[in-house]
Parts: sequence; structure tokens; C-alpha cells
Amino acid sequence: MTIFSGHKHIGLNVSALHFFVTLPPSKFWVSEMHSDLHASLKEVFGFDQFRSGQEQTIRQLLKGSSSLAIFPTGSGKSLCYQLTAIHLPHLTLVVSPLLALMNDQLSFLKQQGIAAASIDSTLTAEQSRDVMSDVRSGKIKILMVSVERFKNERFRSFIQSVSVSMLVIDEAHCISEWGHNFRPDYLKLPAYREELKIPLVLLLTATATRKVKKDMAKKFAIHESDIVQTGFYRPNLDLSVIPVSAEHKDEMLNHVVSQQQGAGIVYVTLQHSAEQVAEFLRSKQVNAMAYHAGLPSDLRQQIQSDFMQGEIQVVVATIAFGMGIDKSDIRFVIHYDLPKSIENYSQEIGRAGRDGYQSRCITLANLDGLNTVENFVYGDTPELSGIDYVINSIRSECQNSQWELQVLGLSNDSNIRQLPLKTLLVQLELLGVLRPLYAYFAEFKIKLLKSEDDILALFSGERRNFVAAIFANTTFKKVWGNPNFEALFESYQCERSRVVVALEYLQEQGCIALETKRITEVFAVNTSVLSEPDLAMTLYNYFIEKEQKEIARIATLVRFFELPSCLSHHLALYFDDANSPENCGHCSVCKGQIAKLAYSSAVQWPEDMQISLIINSIEQHLTEKTSGLSLLERSIALSQENTSRFLAGISVPIFNRYKTRKLQGFGVCVHMRYEDVRSKVQALCSLS
Repeated sequence: MTIFSGHKHIGLNVSALHFFVTLPPSKFWVSEMHSDLHASLKEVFGFDQFRSGQEQTIRQLLKGSSSLAIFPTGSGKSLCYQLTAIHLPHLTLVVSPLLALMNDQLSFLKQQGIAAASIDSTLTAEQSRDVMSDVRSGKIKILMVSVERFKNERFRSFIQSVSVSMLVIDEAHCISEWGHNFRPDYLKLPAYREELKIPLVLLLTATATRKVKKDMAKKFAIHESDIVQTGFYRPNLDLSVIPVSAEHKDEMLNHVVSQQQGAGIVYVTLQHSAEQVAEFLRSKQVNAMAYHAGLPSDLRQQIQSDFMQGEIQVVVATIAFGMGIDKSDIRFVIHYDLPKSIENYSQEIGRAGRDGYQSRCITLANLDGLNTVENFVYGDTPELSGIDYVINSIRSECQNSQWELQVLGLSNDSNIRQLPLKTLLVQLELLGVLRPLYAYFAEFKIKLLKSEDDILALFSGERRNFVAAIFANTTFKKVWGNPNFEALFESYQCERSRVVVALEYLQEQGCIALETKRITEVFAVNTSVLSEPDLAMTLYNYFIEKEQKEIARIATLVRFFELPSCLSHHLALYFDDANSPENCGHCSVCKGQIAKLAYSSAVQWPEDMQISLIINSIEQHLTEKTSGLSLLERSIALSQENTSRFLAGISVPIFNRYKTRKLQGFGVCVHMRYEDVRSKVQALCSLS
């Protein structure tokens, strides 16, 4: 049992496991402390009372009911798992989509004296080893990971060796294909939960339409009565839409910022826009810094820290900034460019006014950036030839009804970006073509930190023989060695998982250094379903439908900004909250300012002759680069869709592979809508 005295944490003691032992799944256990939640709230977290929905969610969990909590951004979703976790006997495992979000929550938990940690790519091998050791011993109550961590066979081997009381999925709308940030790997979380026999699940999100809400609950068998949804409307946020042309946007931005007091965020779509806008604001004596994924990690962390401490007034950022920024006194959020969707808009404005004080959310709106937002969608739609390539690869590489995948290589060969490729693989799972078996690292390297004799002296009997067999089947080149799994399987007749667990154990004991590379996923293949003649077209139609749905989502965003009635009320309705006032009295529409968005100026097409020359240039370039490839591979490279993407400035894997972006004319039609570019290419190619 975990006990709190003030802020001092005393962890549950669990003896360290031998590397060949797996704990049986624990029975669900509820602490006797749950009857006095208010005392824990005050003593551990320093809060006098729960916010709306928090206590109901926590009590449901402590009664053993998996739950879905839908609270607006900044309404205290995280407390639902944090307080529950300290009343549970074993580990709470939290899946979070962003490192920044993990770091922010870990910092908060540390302040409260709660033992929590993450396993992520920033940790050294020694730090990861220490975290895993602390989890096994019961010192850690909350462990945070990304969903991709489950594909790591070392992590899965580790997590199967400890008892887990609760699985928490933050930003849980990523589970739903109807959600705005659908992530294919999230679809596998229900299966991981079953595999690990985790008795309790908590889903957390701020943005769920009715359809997304039902989809999330269904995937984890959460009863409707265990869905907790608080009101979406926040009366302290003033929503305003200001139509403005590109020519006058900077002037309007400066005017708006000069009227604001306190800290603010300005959101833009592109990285170079963040730099330009931040520089403009600094020229107007505003203390502003750019923040985007292209900056070095340490600089991003410094900017974030300075903003949190009040040393920077304004951050001009892409959507890389925001999640995990728990700064309560952000007084304004300005959208310099159109957001991607209503869901993105609501998340981004939700970072303002978390302290409950009046805050402004302003959109400087025109239609100029509409094509940029749409292009993100069009770039993620695979061509039929690319889907055919994936299916043919599975057929040709399948051995004994199993197929091994390395995502990067297949992405490059099929010309499908990695995220839509993962979506394609998930669809193949749903259609019964593939069934995930396990993932492993294609490369293991070990370095002995003690002599082989000293290491073997730590063991006796069969365990000593097993470790000796590992060393006997490892080929060392100077310092580092590569274990030969196939030879080991033949000589010792053991499961791969036991070897991996043994290597992990040896690393934890300081006997070896361990490095792993090239994750490989292994699937079982249903060859009869794989052979169905309409399979590729079925998948292609799925992506076309998805593309149209995303484009429609953008159109819905534009319609929202042009609404003739209360913005706050309609935003709440979108997220299935019918209890907000019909007229908030403080949005721009309620103040009589109905927006009508327009393009700043008519966009001029390049001359047809210029476009034709560019088309000929890219076709010649790709023809030369693919001369030795198969007919299917050449058709992938030389498609009209690739030509249209080149003109529109949309990057796909094949452009990087053949250095196509360096050709003159890349992005010459970047200001045009993609559908128009596609039509232009079709027309010009039909004339040639």
C-alpha cells in the first residue's frame, strides 16, 4: 500500500524479478483510502475542492469501472488519474502523445511528492535502466510512455514483468478514426490492454464529438453511464474573428497585441512564418520568440521555460507548441493563420485563461492559407499504385504465413508517407489480412562491462548455462558483439523473448551495455484474404473517403468562422454540449461583427508553357532515376499525382529518394488549391 505523509512518498516494495519469471496478472484491488478522497486532494495536491467531473470520474475508477472523461482544455483532466493512481496498489501506465506533455505532468507530480517517471528517447541507457529498476521495485507509481513504445520488444518484455493497475490514455481522441488527430498505433491499445491484462482503463480528452465519444467508449467497452462529460463552454474566453487581408495582417496583429496585457501565443501554420512573425513583433518592441519543430531541442526547451517564467511575453508557434503548456495566465491566443480544424482551434484557444480570468481568442482570418491546410491532407493520400506495391510486397515476402516489416524502407519504396502507411497497415488488420504478432529489433549489440567469468559467477545451475550459451553465440568485434539469435535458438531451444529479458536483466545489473536498432514488426498473413482481387481498390477508396472527410472538416471550419450567430454556443454544440447559452454576449458575432472571409487577391497562375516545361523536366529526371526498376516501381514514380504534388510543393518519400525537390519549379503553384493544380496537370498532359 502507498502511504503519503505530507509530501513524502513511501513506495510499495516488490522484490526484483529473475529474468525468466513473469508475474501473474494481479487481481483488481481498491484502496480503503478511496472513501476519503477530499483528504488526499488537500494533503497531496493542495486543492480544497474538486473541479466539475473530477470526483465522479475518480470514484468510478476506484469502484473498478473503466471510464471516459471529456473535459475542456485546462479543466483538470490529469488529476483524475493522478489522484486515482496513489490509491491503487500497482503501477499506473500513462500513454501520452507528446514529450512536452509528459515533461509538464512529471514536473507537477514531482512537486507533489509523487514518484513518477517516463521512458522516452531522451533518456540514456543508464537512465532507462534506473527507471525500469524503480518500477520493478515499486518505487515508481506512475510511468509515462508514448504509444510507439509498445512496439519495442524490450519495453513489452519489461512491462509484462510488472503488475499494472490502470492504463491511462491521454488525448484519447487519437484512438478514433473519426477524431481529428487519428493515430494508427492508438488502434492497437485495446489489444495491448488485453495482452497485459490491465483491469482498469481511463480515457482522457478535451475534444470529442458525439461520434468520436461513442467510438472511443466502444473500443474499451466503457459503459455509457461511465462517460463523464462536463460543459464545454468557458465564459471567460472572448472569441473574435477579424477578416483581414494579407497586406494588412501584420499591422492588425501589432494593433491587437498592443492592446493585450500579459502573456500570449500566436499560432502560425509554417515554420518560416513563425520566424518572420516573431521578428516583426520584436521590431515593434514586443518581447516575442519563434517556436517550431525545426529548432534545436535545447533551444525549444529554453524558450518554453522562459515563457513559463514570464521572461518572454509572446511565443509565435506552430502547433508543435502548446500541448503540455500548463501556464494558467495566458491572456490571449491569436491565430495568425487558419487552424487545421475546429478541434485544433478549440485545443489551441483552450490554453488561454486557465486561471478563470478574462482572455481573448482572436483569429486573423482570410482564405489565403486554405490551400496550405488542405495540402497536408492531399499529401497523405496514397496512390493506387503505392497500395498495390505494399500488397505485392506482402505476397512476395511472406514466408510460412508470416511477414516482416520495416516501415521506413517500405515507405520509401511505395512512396507512401509513414503515417498513412501505418494507417494502411491498420486497415489491413481490420480487413483480416494481417494480424500483429510481435516486434523485435533486427540488431542487438552488447558490450561486456565485467569479465565473462565474473558475470557467470553471479548465476548457478540452468541460469548459468543459459547465460553462457548467450555469450557462446555472440560474435564480438573488438568491444561490441552481436548475439546470433538463430544459432542460440538451435543450440539451446529457447524462446526469443527469454533471450531479450536476459539481456535486459544483465544490463540492469551493470554486467553489459545493450544497444538496439532497426525495429521490425512481424505479422501473421491470411493469404486467402490477401489474394482478393478488389483488396487494393477497397483500401484506395478508404483513403479517398478519408481525404474527402478531412477536406470537408476544413470547410466546416470556414463555415464556423462565418457563422451569423453566437460562436461560443456553436463551438459547444459541435462537441455535443447543448447546455451553453445561445448568446454568450462577448464573442465577435454577439457584438454584431459577423465575419466574411475572402482571398486577399486573385492568385495568378504561371504560364502554361512554364508549367509544361517543369512537367517535362520532372518526368525526364524520374525516368532516368528509375530506369532499372520494375514497371510498378516506375509507375509509382512517374504518376501525374507526383507531378501535381511537385508543382504544389507537397513532399513525398520519392522526392527525397531521388532528390527531386532540388529541381527548378518545386512549389511553383504552392498558392493554388491542390484540386486546381491536379486539373491543370491533367489538362496539359492530355495535350502533350
